[in-house]
Amino acid sequence: MKYSIRQSILARVVRLAWLPLCLVLVACHVDMYDQPKYKPNDVSNFFPDGRAMQPPPANTVPLNSYNPNSPLMTGRVEGELAEQLPPEIKLDAALLAHGQSRYNAFCAPCHGLVGDGQGVIAYRGPMTVPSLHQDRLRTVPIGYFFDVITNGIGRMYSYAARIPPEDRWAIAAYVRALQLSQNTDVALLSEAELEQVKAGR
Repeated sequence: MKYSIRQSILARVVRLAWLPLCLVLVACHVDMYDQPKYKPNDVSNFFPDGRAMQPPPANTVPLNSYNPNSPLMTGRVEGELAEQLPPEIKLDAALLAHGQSRYNAFCAPCHGLVGDGQGVIAYRGPMTVPSLHQDRLRTVPIGYFFDVITNGIGRMYSYAARIPPEDRWAIAAYVRALQLSQNTDVALLSEAELEQVKAGR
C-alpha cells in the first residue's frame, strides 16, 4: 500500500515537472519579436497598388490631432467668437448645400425655411422664435451661430449631441448666406444675377 502511494506521488511530481519546462519552451519562441512586418516604403505583394504604406481609412483621426479647444470645436479664437470659418472648413457650394440640408432638418421647424422665425413649431406653439434677419443677428460673428447650436440659448437646447461640429459650421455658413439672400440690395446685383433671381435660382 505504501509503495503504491509513493508511486502515485512520484508520478504526479513527474507530470508537474513538465509544466515549467513547457513554459520555458514557449518563452523561447521569438515569433512576436521577429514577426513578419513591413517597414516604411517597402514593396507589398498584398495590397493592389504594391505599396506597404497605405493611406489612412476614411474618417480616421491621426493620433494626438484632436484638440477640444480648437476653433473647429469651440467656435472661438482666443476666447472670442470666431469671425471666420475654421481653416478645416472650406467655404464652397457643397458646404452651403450641406448646410442647407442640415438647417432644413434641425433648424427650419422653429426658424422657418427662410429664417424668419415662422417655422411650424413656432406657428403651432406658444413661443416666439426670433428671426435670423434682425439687425443684431446679421452683424454677430459667424462663431455665434456655432456657439448657439452647440450650447443652446433660451428655450433652444443644445444640439451638440445631435449635430457634429463640421455640420454645425455648415449650418452657420448657410445661415449667413440665408441672411445675405434676404437682405441684399437688388440694385447692387448685376444683370446676370438679376436674371438668376427672377428665374428662382
